Amino acid sequence: MGGSHISALKLIETLDRGIYRPLIVLHSAEGQLGDFLHEHGFPFEHAPESAHITPTSMLGELRELVSAPRSFLNLARFLRAHDVRIVHTNEGPMHATWGIPAKLAGARHVWHHRANPAARSLRYIAPFTADQVVSVSAFASPRPAIISAAGKNTVVHSPFDTATCTADRAACRADALAELGLAGNTRLLGYFGNFVDRKRPLLFVEAVAEMIACAPEIPIAGLMFGSPLEPGLDEAVVELAARLGIADHIRIMGFRHPSNPWMAACDLLLVTAVEEPFGRTLIEAMLLKTPVIAAASGGNIEAIREGETGLLVPPDDAAAFAAAAINLLEDSALASRIAEAAQADALRKFGIQRHHDLITAIYRQLLSCAD
Repeated sequence: MGGSHISALKLIETLDRGIYRPLIVLHSAEGQLGDFLHEHGFPFEHAPESAHITPTSMLGELRELVSAPRSFLNLARFLRAHDVRIVHTNEGPMHATWGIPAKLAGARHVWHHRANPAARSLRYIAPFTADQVVSVSAFASPRPAIISAAGKNTVVHSPFDTATCTADRAACRADALAELGLAGNTRLLGYFGNFVDRKRPLLFVEAVAEMIACAPEIPIAGLMFGSPLEPGLDEAVVELAARLGIADHIRIMGFRHPSNPWMAACDLLLVTAVEEPFGRTLIEAMLLKTPVIAAASGGNIEAIREGETGLLVPPDDAAAFAAAAINLLEDSALASRIAEAAQADALRKFGIQRHHDLITAIYRQLLSCAD
């Protein structure tokens, strides 16, 4: 389960049931997403038995597309049986899987792109199957080319429930320190994201090590929240921390929901990810007044104004992350100014209602074209 699912569910919650009847469809109910939907009372349907496209390579995608007509027909029949008029997909395999069935069923396809603009499916499939591409940032948007979906792209930033992104930071910090058995003066650094190479969990460990080397007088704990989606990467994090002599300073926290209390407990959020289309945790931290230090890469540059609503540092530079973090920990006035400005900016730009209005305007336009 990731940010794409959270964003999609925020939209579903706000849709006017007098106009729209949302239908959540899963290919598998096993895992975090299915558990989350059950726990929070989101009804969903199982997709009919069919293969779904897994874009591992361009040649692999083409093979799967050629061999998938039966699956496409099954999915198209499912869409017609449920009178679906808009198919809104939120991740790569689902875009490739549902685009052709949507066409066969006479439905409109909204391709919500939350990944890198170099994604092959965005380049080679979206121009033909998507009626509308919604990108979460300008960085994530398709690039113009002879064959491109750029002409049907709209940038809509992900939604955040600004009403619930609140917390008593002092109380959250006290609770976290007590649960972790840490001294009251320990400074908590947060990593929130699944363990995949692009999010650079190993760089986070290196940055913590740099901080300890440069400012040994500051007691530091690096808290790493997320699921290990790339085999062996969580073990690599533990091994690196041990090799750098900071094993006692790194805590693997796993997937936690809700994450707000933990994020509010952190003194700083370090967003080490590169080419992040538009990270949810960055905005959530801003709303909670947790100062953010992020790699100057991808959608991070669109979310943060350097020195005003956060700090941007060169990607893959552990020493730069460490220097920025020490600066904020030692300059509480600067950290406070950044936190206040960041919250005000996030409240203005990233609310649920704004996202709802932009997406439903797209829905209305697509349905009017269909009629």
